[in-house]
Amino acid sequence: MLRGKYVVVTGGSDGIGYAIAAQFAQNGAHVCIVGRNKDKLSKAVNNLIVHGTTVVGLEADLAISSEINNLAQRILVVFPQIDVLVNNAGMGVFVPFAETGEDLLDKHWNLNVKAPYLLSQSLLESLIENSGNIINISSYFSHRMLVGRDTTAYSLTKGALDSFTKALAFEIGKCGVRVNGIAPGSVQTPQFQANLEKLSIANQVAFQNMVQAIYPLGKIGTVEDVANMAVFLASPRANWITGTVVAVDGGLTTN
Repeated sequence: MLRGKYVVVTGGSDGIGYAIAAQFAQNGAHVCIVGRNKDKLSKAVNNLIVHGTTVVGLEADLAISSEINNLAQRILVVFPQIDVLVNNAGMGVFVPFAETGEDLLDKHWNLNVKAPYLLSQSLLESLIENSGNIINISSYFSHRMLVGRDTTAYSLTKGALDSFTKALAFEIGKCGVRVNGIAPGSVQTPQFQANLEKLSIANQVAFQNMVQAIYPLGKIGTVEDVANMAVFLASPRANWITGTVVAVDGGLTTN
């Protein structure tokens, strides 16, 4: 479906981003992953090249807006065209609203909103030339809150990302570019597991009970669940889908 396509995945060295990059590579696409950690990037590239396509790792801190245009130019040097851009890089630090300082708010805004906006803008010409796709990785926290999770900064930025997805789809659909989002529920990633293990045994049990109570499917997701949706949205099978934010959340947002 995607053989020979050129795909950029930000935050692609681990977690959901890596799984997305792997699924694209398995489907024959050439992949450029962007990340901050040089060692993690190198390891990810070495793991991805087994699929037989071109894999490039580029080091960049997307939270620094002034770096983004330079990153776009570096991407266009290593890839002749851009068919798919997956804006996956993001952050979420959950602290009470009263304790969220301007610096923390700015960090969320810069990485979760400005980076997708500016990178999409910088690569837009190539995306238009190739009737490409933009996929933004959002979160159920854009519109569904949980007791005990203080997410104002994170939720604000993911809500903005959803609005950006719809507005951009509306604006550039006439150029042949589709724009969609994916809003995952809780997903089993190394970071998720590390956070879970920091909890007391009692709180870990409480979390598992909560999952059983609020997820209709009774379980959290895998990174592959999200990656499968990304590949579908970028494929010809989704040719008439744009401006949507797909919930991949085990039914969490049905209640």
